[in-house]
Amino acid sequence: MNLRAALAVAWRGLLANKMRSLLTMLGIIIGVAAVIVMVSIGQGATAQVTERIARMGSNILMVRPGLGFGPVRGAAGIESLTLDDATAIAALPLVRNVAPELNQQVTAAAGSQTWSTTVKGTSASYPEIRNLETAVGSFFTPEDTERAALVAVLGPTVEANLFPDGSSAVGRTITLNNLRFTVIGVLAEQGGGMGGQDQDDMIYIPITTAQQRFTGRQNVQVINVQARDAASLNTVQEEIAALLRQRHRLSSQQEDDFNIQNMTAIMETVADTTKTMTLLLAGVAAVSLLVGGIGIMNIMLVSVTERTREIGIRMAVGATSGAILTQFLIEALVLSLAGGVIGMLAGLAGSRLVAVLAGWPAVIAPASILLAIGFSALVGIFFGYYPARKAATSNPIEALRYE
Repeated sequence: MNLRAALAVAWRGLLANKMRSLLTMLGIIIGVAAVIVMVSIGQGATAQVTERIARMGSNILMVRPGLGFGPVRGAAGIESLTLDDATAIAALPLVRNVAPELNQQVTAAAGSQTWSTTVKGTSASYPEIRNLETAVGSFFTPEDTERAALVAVLGPTVEANLFPDGSSAVGRTITLNNLRFTVIGVLAEQGGGMGGQDQDDMIYIPITTAQQRFTGRQNVQVINVQARDAASLNTVQEEIAALLRQRHRLSSQQEDDFNIQNMTAIMETVADTTKTMTLLLAGVAAVSLLVGGIGIMNIMLVSVTERTREIGIRMAVGATSGAILTQFLIEALVLSLAGGVIGMLAGLAGSRLVAVLAGWPAVIAPASILLAIGFSALVGIFFGYYPARKAATSNPIEALRYE
């Protein structure tokens, strides 16, 4: 019997017992679908986090005061960074841009409309570091920062809530904690950021204005540092650490009163973590494939028993043991591959459904589909071999006598 005839016989056998075949394939279907859904969600999460970190800017270091481990670095309210620190960091030869940050929760008002949001005091170089674009108007200038001007740049969420009639906010006046600011620009939409924060729900003002008008202090909460290129990022991190220790007069026995976060290192850590979780979830889902393989072995053993007399007749008319072995292996393979194809379709549909209903990204990689179907084929061959071997080694005389 050639391969084409063997496939035809195997397919007819599946159709002859549709319900039994479907129940046998169920484990394979669930396993393949689960692997595809889990891997697609894991890869989607990796892509989303990577994209969000990349959107925050390239070659970025974030210097924060008193963050980290230990009783001093973890102390609440520590204020170890100032504008002078930012100015000193900007003078380092491998630094391209520096933008300090100072955030404050405020209530913004325009006419009868009010909106609770975050005011971010920063410098004119912030848009270049963070890859921000202005949709209307412009960002404030270094001169605005020097004179602590009462100017503001709105995120699109703030504009939409303060000016719901759809009119442009540029040139108009808003009130922030009873202080009147002139809107000089509106940023282009950014979307979500790290930690689920809406980056469009933000008002940007000069950091000197934020210090003088809101906090009354000279400290800053974050210093964003952009290195000239990725190759110099680690060197810049070391130079900043040495500079701040010197400026803060820390002895060799004292711990840093600041913490430097490398965005590239964070991105790599997140990618590695999500990759590990994806492999773990895919491994758990693959257990269903093994369960499906056991189901295939069980049903193939039943099939061999039911067709014992048929096996004896075929051997009597000249069928070799190899032909019998091949026939039953093909039947097991067709069973598992049919389940794999149905599982693939279910997995693709499930990935899309999760992406729509849960709002999670789902990146469907061809490699995960090929892996799931290939593994299902191997499961069919592995678990189908024993029943096929049992059929191939049957005694023709005893098989013919079987009732």
